[in-house]
Amino acid sequence: MDRVPTGIEGLDELIEGGFPRRRMILVSGATGTGKTIFCSQFIYKGAVDYDEPGILVTLDERPNLIREDMLQFGWDFKREEEKDMIRIIDASIAKVGLPSEEVYHMPETGFDIDRLLVEIIKAAKEMGAKRVAVDSLPALGFRYESENDIRKAILKMSYALMKSGLTSIITSEIPENSNFYSKYGVEEFVADGVIILSYLGGGGPTTRTLHIRKMRGTNHSTNIHPIEITRERGMIVYPVEG
Repeated sequence: MDRVPTGIEGLDELIEGGFPRRRMILVSGATGTGKTIFCSQFIYKGAVDYDEPGILVTLDERPNLIREDMLQFGWDFKREEEKDMIRIIDASIAKVGLPSEEVYHMPETGFDIDRLLVEIIKAAKEMGAKRVAVDSLPALGFRYESENDIRKAILKMSYALMKSGLTSIITSEIPENSNFYSKYGVEEFVADGVIILSYLGGGGPTTRTLHIRKMRGTNHSTNIHPIEITRERGMIVYPVEG
């Protein structure tokens, strides 16, 4: 099976060399567990280290804030955008009918999943994108009146991205220490892989962890792995000792 290097140090060794190409991976976790960093590292390292153009779709955070935050890791998104190795599609404020100053954005007439998918596929064809990250799906709740409508939108997005040949990451929010894998209960079923990011407490220093719950076509680790987010190397996944 053709593999896509994730750009997350220590992760590829746990999934037979990377994500299966042209598949969708769900990354779930509570607030502050590193989902946006995971997505950004996947897109940035893909462009810089593996010469694979990528698209970051932000449904929640403003693009200028993402650029600022990622500079702390030495990831210069603006430079790669100028090379057209990375495009950021801003869908963060279209949900409330406000205009975006970004080159690539959803119109302020309102959020529409079909229009967003057209923008993603159009950008992918123009720049030859190989990977895309959508962060984060719970933001769809601002647009749709019922969870059933949200589930339909997620299913449509899953089908369109996989049909386009992109290797994609979608993120979803879950409560800390919950038994759920996604916000709406459908994401984990349409995705080919599920990665859970968590905090583990217990009275001592807080520890971040990563658990590969599912990865189709892959003999993957089933352990809970400690992770660290560093200024020098971004997110690092460590092997389990013993």
